[in-house]
Amino acid sequence: MMGTGMRAAVRPDTKTDAAGRNGRTSRAVVILIALVILLIALVIAEGILSRRNIEMSLARVTEVEAVPNVALVSPERGPATRSLDLPGTLAAWYEAPIYGQVTGYVSHWYTDYGATVHKGEVLATVETPYLDEQLGKAKANLAVAQARYKLAVTTARRWQRLSGTDAVSQQEVDVYTADAEAKKAEVQAAEYNVRRFEAREGFKTLVAPFDGIVTARNTDVGSYVDSGGGNTSNSETGGQGHPSALFRVADVHKMRIFVSVPQDYAVHIKPGITATVSLGHDHGRTFKADVLTTARAVTPASRTVVTELTADNADGTLWPGAYVTVYFSAPTDDTMLVVPAQALLFRSEGLLVALVGPDNRIHLQKVVAGLNFGAKVQVTEGLKPTDRIVANPSQGLQEGELVHVVQPAAPPPSKAAQDGKKA
Repeated sequence: MMGTGMRAAVRPDTKTDAAGRNGRTSRAVVILIALVILLIALVIAEGILSRRNIEMSLARVTEVEAVPNVALVSPERGPATRSLDLPGTLAAWYEAPIYGQVTGYVSHWYTDYGATVHKGEVLATVETPYLDEQLGKAKANLAVAQARYKLAVTTARRWQRLSGTDAVSQQEVDVYTADAEAKKAEVQAAEYNVRRFEAREGFKTLVAPFDGIVTARNTDVGSYVDSGGGNTSNSETGGQGHPSALFRVADVHKMRIFVSVPQDYAVHIKPGITATVSLGHDHGRTFKADVLTTARAVTPASRTVVTELTADNADGTLWPGAYVTVYFSAPTDDTMLVVPAQALLFRSEGLLVALVGPDNRIHLQKVVAGLNFGAKVQVTEGLKPTDRIVANPSQGLQEGELVHVVQPAAPPPSKAAQDGKKA
């Protein structure tokens, strides 16, 4: 009985312990579940925050990338001088074609190509049988006129001595006196005709008009010479375009150089500027030439201005017609503004540059281009020295567009600077 009572007394304690253990287990499970839920919530919250941060970052990146980056440049002053090399042609100081002025045949020529001649020196002589005949006839006519005049004077004097008598009338005296005067006029006309043919006889000898050299001889012994023209039996021209000229004589103590200067550069070429001239056929020999004058008119076909320079040729090394290269270096306008060529926009509305305002927004400014320096171009209208210009604008850049200004990359160091660092 006692054992049974003891077992009965023990059972309630066992149940209580089991219930306690069950309660603790339940609380642990609840806590564990709560922790798991909390952990899951934290993970979800972290994911949401992370995704939101990513979205915000993407939005910021998209916004930043939507604004184009641009590098800026400012208008620069143009170069103090502008250099230009152009082809030119040498020409003699004076050059004269020698034509025949009488009809005949060349009997002899005395100077050939390249001969040095002096003023008045004989170049050739022409036989003129027809002119000689005309001169002889004129002299004969003069002799006849003189004889008639002499007879008329004698007759008039006789009638004048009889004037005042009843033997002759005054009218008859006047007639013979007038006839003597007429015969005198005939003598004067005949004398003039003789002088005319004698003057033409002087053209039988062709002479040099000035000191110089013979650059062309387009005749030979026996060649026919036409009055008022020249040689008609020899078609050589000496390259001068005068087929009837018998000779060409050039004064080469000083030379002229003719250059066709482009219109945009011609305004800077003025008398007094010195240019360097190179002779290609003489191993690069150079000499100085001074600008004498310009045509002050543009040739429509080439849009160039003919410019004339002069150079001394005391040693005679410069030849007429030779090709030369003329190197100009002329001062430019000190107020000139230039911009990089790549900063220009070519659109239907004209030539533009993209300016950046204080609010970093684009303003498309219309400009007028001037001289072209290759990498840079002069702008004559539309810019101020303080303007901020987009260095390399895209064709899609629009008026009022927001841009982000960045510094342009530094240019690479020059080879000289690199060599200096190595040293």
